[in-house]
Amino acid sequence: MADEQTLILVKPDGVQRGLISKIMERFEQKGFRLVGAKFCRPDEKLLQEHYKDLASKGFFKDLIAYMRSGPIFATVWEGRGACKTARNMLGETNPADSKPGTIRGDYCIEVGRNICHASDSTTSARREIDLWFKPEELISWKMNSAPWLYENAA
Repeated sequence: MADEQTLILVKPDGVQRGLISKIMERFEQKGFRLVGAKFCRPDEKLLQEHYKDLASKGFFKDLIAYMRSGPIFATVWEGRGACKTARNMLGETNPADSKPGTIRGDYCIEVGRNICHASDSTTSARREIDLWFKPEELISWKMNSAPWLYENAA
């Protein structure tokens, strides 16, 4: 399996509750490399484009309002199987269905406040990363002269 990148957003409730470091720690402990991070307050246009696949859902307006209700911590992580693994680490969209040990299973109780977003595929990840980050905002670990702990430097 080749290296992938995935977008992880700590949503306003996760930021408000002070969970950024706990969430970041999980991805670091797993062995993923952080290649981009920033606090932001996305505008409605960005959020509508990000969630365009949900535009026909009854909760779309509330989702956009919630995502605009406070700052978001946007991150890009890189590693083998990053998309699938990150989704597994988050748990189910509905925290009530998430197992203990997952981020949502440990920190959430309400589907409308599920603290994180993770890209659901490599295709979605590329589109989402391009929406949230400029290329110059991302770093490459491949340029590092030292080999990575878990993988061969290419």
